[in-house]
Formats: sequence, C-alpha cells, structure tokens
Amino acid sequence: MKLKLVLKRIVKWTGVAIVLAFSVGLIALLIAYWRSTNDCDRLTAVQGDTMKAIVYCDYGSPDVLKLVEIAKPVPNDDQALIKVYAGSVNPYDFHFMRGEPYVMRMGTGLRKPKSTRLGVDFAGTIEGVGKNVKQFKPGDEVFGGKTGAFAEYVCLSEHSLVMKPENMTFDQAGAVQIAGLTALQALRDKGKVQAGQKVLINGASGGVGTFAVQIAKSFGAHVTGVCSTRNTEMVRSIGADQVIDYTKEDFTQTAQRYDVILDTVSNRSLLECRRVLNPNGKYVIIGGAAGRWIAPMDRVINAALLSPFVSQEMGMMLAKVKQEDLMILRDLMQAGKVTPVIDRRYKFSEVPAAIRYLEEGHARGKVVINFDL
Repeated sequence: MKLKLVLKRIVKWTGVAIVLAFSVGLIALLIAYWRSTNDCDRLTAVQGDTMKAIVYCDYGSPDVLKLVEIAKPVPNDDQALIKVYAGSVNPYDFHFMRGEPYVMRMGTGLRKPKSTRLGVDFAGTIEGVGKNVKQFKPGDEVFGGKTGAFAEYVCLSEHSLVMKPENMTFDQAGAVQIAGLTALQALRDKGKVQAGQKVLINGASGGVGTFAVQIAKSFGAHVTGVCSTRNTEMVRSIGADQVIDYTKEDFTQTAQRYDVILDTVSNRSLLECRRVLNPNGKYVIIGGAAGRWIAPMDRVINAALLSPFVSQEMGMMLAKVKQEDLMILRDLMQAGKVTPVIDRRYKFSEVPAAIRYLEEGHARGKVVINFDL
C-alpha cells in the first residue's frame, strides 16, 4: 500500500510539474511575442546621405514591402561600398517576408521581423573601400550576396565579393549567389558527383535547377532534367542529356536508375525517389513545397529518420557563402560553361511584383531586379 501511495504521489507531482513548466513556457512565449519589435521607425527617420531600399515592418504578403529612404551605409576599414545595379529574388526572400514556416520565427522574430531588410543577391560597382581592403578598388565590377541587397548601396567584407566575369552582364551576375552556390555545393559536396555518373535534377527549369544542370554537365555527369512541357526545350538547350516532362511521365516509375537526385520541388515521396536511386545513390533535398508551420522541414526530418536504415544517403543541403566557391562559379561563367538563365526583369520599385511572380512557382530560371530600368 505504501508503495502504491508513493507512486500515486510521484505521478501527481510529475503531472503538476509538467503543467507548470508548460504554463511558464506559454507565458514566456506570449511575452516574447508581444515584445517582438524592430527598428522600422528609426530606420526611416534619418538625416544626411540617404538611399532607397526595400523594407518590411511586418510579416505578410508582398504588400508589406515598401520602397523608402534610409541612411546610406558607410564602409568600415574592412569593407567595400558597392553601388548596386542588379539583384534577383529567391524563395529565401519570401520565406523571410512571410515568416513562414512559422518555426523560423523563433530566430527571425515572433510577431515582427527582427531584420527589416530584404534581398541577398547583387552585382554592382565598388564605389569606395576601407583602408584594410586589398583585393578590390573603386570602379571594380563585382557580385556576391548581402542581407538587405534590395537597396541602392550595400557594404560588406571583401571576402564576400568576387570580380564579375567580363562576359556576364550585371543582370546575369546579380542572379548568381544563392542559386549558384546551392547548386554547386549540393552537387559537389553533398552529391559528390563524379564524371560519368547519372544525375537527375527534379525542377530543372527553376533558379537552382538551371544552375545545377550546367554545373553537373561541367563535372562530366550524364544529366536528366525534370520539368514541365513549356520548359523542356530550354532545359535541353542548357545541356541536359535527357529531359522528362513530368506532365506526361513520372520519373519515379521509369526503369532508369540514378547515382544522384537533386530535388528542388519535393513533389514525389521519399520512397518513390528511393526506387530510382542506385543502391549507394544520394538523394539531396534543396527545396520543396512551403507550408505555414514546419514544411518543408517535415521532409528533411523524414529523410533523416529514414537514412540510417537504407544504403542510400538522404538529406538536405544548406549552402554556405564561400568566396572560393563564388570564384569557381565566376570561372565557370567566364569559360562559358555556366550561363545564368533569366526569365523576367523587374524595376527596383517592382520588387513586390517580382516576388509575387516567383511565389507562383512557374519562373524559368532567375527573376532579376534591374536597378536601371
């Protein structure tokens, strides 16, 4: 009887402790939510040299984006000041704009975005440099990435910049960083693609996909691209050895087997994709259907749970900004092995429209922002 009484008390107080912990956590979360704020008011209350930039003070649709006057940045001793001529939009941008999936708000701000600037990819001309900058000088044409790149000027370290290829326009160079680095690192580091291997790119006509097709070919791989009917000729023109029209054929139901699958759309189940992977093949997630709560992270979690029990490697790849990899992309473009595919160009003031178009999911290659239009 005593033991039974002790067990009942343990269960009771354990339950009380759980309820209390949950209540305290919920209260803390609500307090953090209502205290979540940003610097929007201070951002636009500036004097001295200013520039135009895209900002968003609240999460939401492209309607939350505003073109406003803010302070022009001043480079420190280790930075370069770049006059931006072109950039591009990425899914990265609308995820931050909407604060979705909601789980990401634990880092970006629960109620309002902590960072109110948008954009990453850019290309432009160096206008000034700090005293410690050695690689570049005023007048150099460069490209790279910087949070808040939807602006007339950006400041950043010289180690995040590379020279623009002479045979590329600002529009082309301004479309490179996120999509180009993602494709390169997914194929080389995660997929470990070798010459002669068979690589399938699911979503070959998109921003990452068009880079991936060309980079995989430069590695000597046999490339199969999956896309819709309207994009088959374009994907073939950038080097794909075979093109599968997903409106007519399901790539997971064919007899073909692949060494590497790069999945930018995640429109087939993991088990279906495994079916067309070689026994030691690699399945790399580099995108997928968005959701309000955790998607596409649910697919990543499922792949992580499945991977230890199968011979294939399955997982997600997150790109890292490396100057040496930007140099590799620059050299590939300079050699004519990679050419950014541009779907549409929008004016700087039309960033909301550009993101709205990208969200529709039908962009062919990259959607560019041209600051001179």
